[in-house]
Amino acid sequence: MPKANVNQIEIEYETMGNPELKPILLIPGLGGQLIAWSDDICKKLIDNGFFVIKYDNRDVGLSTKFDTAGIPDMMEIATAYNRGEIPNIPYTLGDMADDAVGLLNALNIDKAHICGASMGGMIAQIIAYTHPTRVLSLTVIISTTGNPSLPQAKPEIMAQFFAPVPSEREAYIEEMAKRDSLIYGNFDYDEIQGKEYRKNEYDRCYYPEGVARQLAAMSIPGNIQPKISAIKAPTLVIHGKEDPFNSIEASKEIVSTIPDAELLLIEGMGHSFPREVLGQIVDAISAISNKINSQ
Repeated sequence: MPKANVNQIEIEYETMGNPELKPILLIPGLGGQLIAWSDDICKKLIDNGFFVIKYDNRDVGLSTKFDTAGIPDMMEIATAYNRGEIPNIPYTLGDMADDAVGLLNALNIDKAHICGASMGGMIAQIIAYTHPTRVLSLTVIISTTGNPSLPQAKPEIMAQFFAPVPSEREAYIEEMAKRDSLIYGNFDYDEIQGKEYRKNEYDRCYYPEGVARQLAAMSIPGNIQPKISAIKAPTLVIHGKEDPFNSIEASKEIVSTIPDAELLLIEGMGHSFPREVLGQIVDAISAISNKINSQ
Protein backbone atom coordinates (compact mmCIF):
# COMPACT_ATOMS: atom_id res chain seq x y z
CA MET A 1 0.00 0.00 0.00
CA PRO A 2 1.17 3.58 -0.61
CA LYS A 3 2.35 6.11 1.96
CA ALA A 4 1.85 9.88 1.93
CA ASN A 5 4.29 12.37 3.45
CA VAL A 6 2.05 14.44 5.73
CA ASN A 7 2.97 16.86 8.54
CA GLN A 8 6.54 15.52 8.63
CA ILE A 9 5.32 11.94 9.10
CA GLU A 10 4.19 9.10 6.84
CA ILE A 11 0.55 8.05 6.61
CA GLU A 12 -0.27 4.61 5.19
CA TYR A 13 -3.44 4.66 3.10
CA GLU A 14 -5.51 2.70 0.63
CA THR A 15 -7.93 3.83 -2.05
CA MET A 16 -10.76 1.79 -3.53
CA GLY A 17 -13.07 2.48 -6.45
CA ASN A 18 -13.13 5.03 -9.24
CA PRO A 19 -11.21 8.25 -8.39
CA GLU A 20 -13.61 10.17 -10.63
CA LEU A 21 -16.47 9.48 -8.20
CA LYS A 22 -17.32 11.14 -4.88
CA PRO A 23 -14.32 10.98 -2.51
CA ILE A 24 -15.07 9.77 1.02
CA LEU A 25 -12.39 9.74 3.72
CA LEU A 26 -12.90 7.05 6.39
CA ILE A 27 -11.30 7.77 9.78
CA PRO A 28 -10.88 4.84 12.21
CA GLY A 29 -11.37 4.92 15.95
CA LEU A 30 -8.98 4.50 18.86
CA GLY A 31 -6.23 2.06 17.91
CA GLY A 32 -8.08 1.11 14.74
CA GLN A 33 -6.16 0.41 11.56
CA LEU A 34 -7.50 1.06 8.10
CA ILE A 35 -8.67 -2.56 7.96
CA ALA A 36 -11.26 -1.64 10.61
CA TRP A 37 -13.29 -0.38 7.62
CA SER A 38 -14.30 -3.76 6.27
CA ASP A 39 -14.38 -4.72 2.62
CA ASP A 40 -18.15 -5.13 3.00
CA ILE A 41 -18.81 -1.50 3.93
CA CYS A 42 -16.24 -0.22 1.41
CA LYS A 43 -17.85 -2.22 -1.40
CA LYS A 44 -21.28 -0.84 -0.49
CA LEU A 45 -19.88 2.69 -0.55
CA ILE A 46 -18.31 2.07 -3.96
CA ASP A 47 -21.60 0.67 -5.24
CA ASN A 48 -23.23 3.91 -4.07
CA GLY A 49 -20.87 6.06 -6.13
CA PHE A 50 -18.03 6.77 -3.70
CA PHE A 51 -14.27 6.73 -4.15
CA VAL A 52 -13.09 5.30 -0.82
CA ILE A 53 -9.99 6.53 0.98
CA LYS A 54 -9.03 4.84 4.25
CA TYR A 55 -5.84 5.17 6.25
CA ASP A 56 -3.92 4.38 9.42
CA ASN A 57 -3.92 7.24 11.89
CA ARG A 58 -0.50 8.22 13.20
CA ASP A 59 0.97 5.80 15.76
CA VAL A 60 -0.95 2.71 14.62
CA GLY A 61 -0.88 0.32 11.69
CA LEU A 62 1.84 1.13 9.16
CA SER A 63 1.89 4.90 9.68
CA THR A 64 4.69 6.67 11.58
CA LYS A 65 5.15 5.61 15.21
CA PHE A 66 6.09 7.98 18.02
CA ASP A 67 8.36 5.55 19.89
CA THR A 68 10.54 8.21 21.47
CA ALA A 69 7.52 9.79 23.19
CA GLY A 70 7.13 6.83 25.55
CA ILE A 71 3.91 5.84 27.30
CA PRO A 72 1.85 8.79 28.57
CA ASP A 73 1.01 9.04 32.25
CA MET A 74 -2.79 9.29 32.23
CA MET A 75 -2.86 10.21 35.92
CA GLU A 76 -0.51 13.11 35.26
CA ILE A 77 -2.69 14.22 32.34
CA ALA A 78 -5.79 14.18 34.56
CA THR A 79 -3.94 16.06 37.32
CA ALA A 80 -2.82 18.74 34.88
CA TYR A 81 -6.41 19.25 33.76
CA ASN A 82 -7.57 19.54 37.37
CA ARG A 83 -4.96 22.28 37.86
CA GLY A 84 -6.28 24.09 34.79
CA GLU A 85 -3.13 23.32 32.81
CA ILE A 86 -2.71 21.89 29.31
CA PRO A 87 -1.22 18.39 29.61
CA ASN A 88 2.09 17.64 27.97
CA ILE A 89 1.29 14.97 25.37
CA PRO A 90 3.02 13.87 22.14
CA TYR A 91 0.21 15.06 19.85
CA THR A 92 -3.46 16.04 19.88
CA LEU A 93 -6.63 15.15 18.01
CA GLY A 94 -6.11 18.44 16.19
CA ASP A 95 -2.79 17.13 14.89
CA MET A 96 -4.55 13.96 13.75
CA ALA A 97 -7.20 16.06 11.98
CA ASP A 98 -4.41 17.91 10.18
CA ASP A 99 -2.98 14.53 9.13
CA ALA A 100 -6.28 13.68 7.45
CA VAL A 101 -6.37 16.97 5.56
CA GLY A 102 -2.73 16.49 4.64
CA LEU A 103 -3.62 13.13 3.10
CA LEU A 104 -6.29 14.83 0.98
CA ASN A 105 -3.62 17.32 -0.11
CA ALA A 106 -1.28 14.49 -1.07
CA LEU A 107 -4.05 12.93 -3.16
CA ASN A 108 -4.87 16.29 -4.79
CA ILE A 109 -8.41 16.16 -3.42
CA ASP A 110 -9.79 19.60 -2.70
CA LYS A 111 -12.96 18.47 -0.90
CA ALA A 112 -14.25 15.16 0.40
CA HIS A 113 -17.06 13.58 2.32
CA ILE A 114 -15.66 12.98 5.81
CA CYS A 115 -16.74 9.97 7.88
CA GLY A 116 -15.34 8.98 11.25
CA ALA A 117 -16.21 6.35 13.85
CA SER A 118 -15.74 6.70 17.62
CA MET A 119 -12.47 8.65 18.13
CA GLY A 120 -12.46 9.04 14.35
CA GLY A 121 -15.82 10.77 14.70
CA MET A 122 -14.22 13.35 16.99
CA ILE A 123 -11.42 13.86 14.47
CA ALA A 124 -14.02 14.26 11.72
CA GLN A 125 -15.82 16.96 13.70
CA ILE A 126 -12.53 18.79 14.27
CA ILE A 127 -11.80 18.70 10.53
CA ALA A 128 -15.25 20.13 9.85
CA TYR A 129 -14.74 23.22 12.02
CA THR A 130 -10.99 23.77 11.48
CA HIS A 131 -10.94 23.02 7.73
CA PRO A 132 -14.52 23.76 6.66
CA THR A 133 -13.69 24.36 3.01
CA ARG A 134 -12.42 20.77 2.70
CA VAL A 135 -15.66 19.10 3.84
CA LEU A 136 -18.50 18.21 1.47
CA SER A 137 -20.49 16.35 4.10
CA LEU A 138 -19.82 15.03 7.60
CA THR A 139 -20.81 11.65 9.04
CA VAL A 140 -20.15 10.94 12.71
CA ILE A 141 -20.68 7.35 13.89
CA ILE A 142 -20.85 6.06 17.52
CA SER A 143 -18.91 9.11 18.68
CA THR A 144 -19.07 12.00 21.15
CA THR A 145 -18.01 15.59 21.81
CA GLY A 146 -15.93 14.68 24.84
CA ASN A 147 -18.30 16.70 27.03
CA PRO A 148 -17.70 15.51 30.62
CA SER A 149 -21.33 16.24 31.54
CA LEU A 150 -22.55 13.49 29.19
CA PRO A 151 -23.40 10.06 30.65
CA GLN A 152 -20.19 8.08 30.98
CA ALA A 153 -19.41 4.62 29.63
CA LYS A 154 -20.62 1.65 31.63
CA PRO A 155 -17.90 1.09 34.25
CA GLU A 156 -18.04 -2.70 34.02
CA ILE A 157 -17.40 -2.53 30.27
CA MET A 158 -14.58 0.00 30.70
CA ALA A 159 -12.93 -2.19 33.32
CA GLN A 160 -13.00 -5.23 31.03
CA PHE A 161 -12.14 -3.46 27.79
CA PHE A 162 -9.19 -1.46 29.08
CA ALA A 163 -7.63 -4.15 31.24
CA PRO A 164 -4.13 -5.28 30.20
CA VAL A 165 -4.12 -7.27 26.95
CA PRO A 166 -1.97 -10.39 26.42
CA SER A 167 0.91 -9.79 24.01
CA GLU A 168 1.15 -13.39 22.82
CA ARG A 169 -0.62 -13.71 19.46
CA GLU A 170 -3.22 -16.40 20.12
CA ALA A 171 -4.07 -15.07 23.58
CA TYR A 172 -4.45 -11.56 22.15
CA ILE A 173 -6.82 -12.74 19.42
CA GLU A 174 -8.95 -14.69 21.91
CA GLU A 175 -9.12 -11.86 24.40
CA MET A 176 -9.87 -9.09 21.92
CA ALA A 177 -12.61 -11.11 20.22
CA LYS A 178 -14.14 -11.66 23.65
CA ARG A 179 -14.03 -7.92 24.37
CA ASP A 180 -15.50 -7.10 20.96
CA SER A 181 -18.48 -9.32 21.76
CA LEU A 182 -19.16 -7.25 24.89
CA ILE A 183 -19.74 -4.05 22.90
CA TYR A 184 -21.36 -5.55 19.81
CA GLY A 185 -24.97 -4.90 20.79
CA ASN A 186 -27.94 -7.22 20.35
CA PHE A 187 -26.97 -8.72 17.00
CA ASP A 188 -25.32 -12.15 16.93
CA TYR A 189 -21.57 -11.71 17.21
CA ASP A 190 -19.70 -13.81 14.63
CA GLU A 191 -16.80 -15.14 16.69
CA ILE A 192 -15.03 -16.69 13.69
CA GLN A 193 -15.13 -13.44 11.72
CA GLY A 194 -14.19 -11.47 14.84
CA LYS A 195 -11.11 -13.60 15.48
CA GLU A 196 -10.12 -13.36 11.81
CA TYR A 197 -10.22 -9.56 12.03
CA ARG A 198 -8.15 -9.52 15.21
CA LYS A 199 -5.66 -11.96 13.66
CA ASN A 200 -5.23 -9.69 10.63
CA GLU A 201 -4.86 -6.67 12.89
CA TYR A 202 -2.20 -8.35 15.04
CA ASP A 203 -0.24 -9.67 12.07
CA ARG A 204 -0.36 -6.36 10.23
CA CYS A 205 0.93 -4.36 13.20
CA TYR A 206 0.70 -5.21 16.89
CA TYR A 207 1.60 -1.93 18.59
CA PRO A 208 -0.24 -1.18 21.88
CA GLU A 209 2.01 1.77 22.73
CA GLY A 210 0.41 3.82 19.98
CA VAL A 211 -3.06 3.13 21.34
CA ALA A 212 -1.99 4.59 24.70
CA ARG A 213 -0.73 7.77 23.04
CA GLN A 214 -3.89 8.11 20.95
CA LEU A 215 -5.91 7.80 24.15
CA ALA A 216 -3.86 10.65 25.60
CA ALA A 217 -4.52 12.70 22.45
CA MET A 218 -8.23 12.54 23.20
CA SER A 219 -7.61 14.77 26.22
CA ILE A 220 -6.97 17.73 23.89
CA PRO A 221 -9.01 19.61 22.75
CA GLY A 222 -11.26 18.09 25.44
CA ASN A 223 -14.90 19.12 25.11
CA ILE A 224 -15.47 20.20 21.50
CA GLN A 225 -19.21 20.79 21.92
CA PRO A 226 -18.92 24.62 21.97
CA LYS A 227 -16.91 24.54 18.72
CA ILE A 228 -19.05 22.28 16.54
CA SER A 229 -21.85 24.85 16.23
CA ALA A 230 -19.66 26.46 13.56
CA ILE A 231 -19.98 23.41 11.29
CA LYS A 232 -21.96 24.23 8.15
CA ALA A 233 -21.53 21.02 6.14
CA PRO A 234 -24.52 18.67 5.80
CA THR A 235 -24.12 16.41 8.82
CA LEU A 236 -25.32 12.92 9.66
CA VAL A 237 -24.90 11.39 13.10
CA ILE A 238 -25.32 7.62 13.48
CA HIS A 239 -25.50 5.86 16.81
CA GLY A 240 -26.27 2.38 18.06
CA LYS A 241 -28.95 2.26 20.73
CA GLU A 242 -26.94 -0.40 22.59
CA ASP A 243 -23.60 1.44 22.58
CA PRO A 244 -22.01 0.91 26.03
CA PHE A 245 -19.10 3.33 25.38
CA ASN A 246 -20.65 6.51 24.00
CA SER A 247 -24.23 7.16 25.06
CA ILE A 248 -27.07 8.08 22.72
CA GLU A 249 -27.08 11.44 24.51
CA ALA A 250 -23.65 12.14 23.00
CA SER A 251 -25.01 11.89 19.47
CA LYS A 252 -28.13 13.84 20.42
CA GLU A 253 -25.88 16.62 21.69
CA ILE A 254 -23.99 16.71 18.40
CA VAL A 255 -27.25 16.89 16.44
CA SER A 256 -28.65 19.63 18.66
CA THR A 257 -25.46 21.70 18.28
CA ILE A 258 -24.64 21.41 14.56
CA PRO A 259 -27.23 23.32 12.50
CA ASP A 260 -29.60 21.03 10.56
CA ALA A 261 -27.72 17.86 11.52
CA GLU A 262 -29.64 14.60 11.15
CA LEU A 263 -29.71 11.69 13.60
CA LEU A 264 -30.01 8.01 12.77
CA LEU A 265 -30.44 5.72 15.78
CA ILE A 266 -30.07 2.03 14.99
CA GLU A 267 -31.83 -0.62 17.05
CA GLY A 268 -29.61 -3.36 18.41
CA MET A 269 -26.33 -1.79 17.30
CA GLY A 270 -23.61 -1.35 19.90
CA HIS A 271 -20.15 0.18 19.52
CA SER A 272 -19.82 -1.83 16.35
CA PHE A 273 -20.68 -2.28 12.68
CA PRO A 274 -22.94 -5.34 12.47
CA ARG A 275 -23.23 -6.60 8.91
CA GLU A 276 -27.03 -6.50 9.27
CA VAL A 277 -27.02 -2.68 9.37
CA LEU A 278 -24.25 -1.84 6.88
CA GLY A 279 -26.76 -1.22 4.10
CA GLN A 280 -28.74 1.14 6.32
CA ILE A 281 -25.58 3.04 7.27
CA VAL A 282 -24.35 3.40 3.69
CA ASP A 283 -27.78 4.44 2.41
CA ALA A 284 -27.86 7.20 5.04
CA ILE A 285 -24.34 8.36 4.14
CA SER A 286 -25.33 8.47 0.48
CA ALA A 287 -28.44 10.50 1.29
CA ILE A 288 -26.51 13.11 3.30
CA SER A 289 -23.83 13.33 0.59
CA ASN A 290 -26.51 14.12 -1.98
CA LYS A 291 -27.64 17.13 0.05
CA ILE A 292 -24.71 19.17 -1.27
CA ASN A 293 -26.32 19.07 -4.71
CA SER A 294 -29.52 20.62 -3.43
CA GLN A 295 -27.94 23.55 -1.60
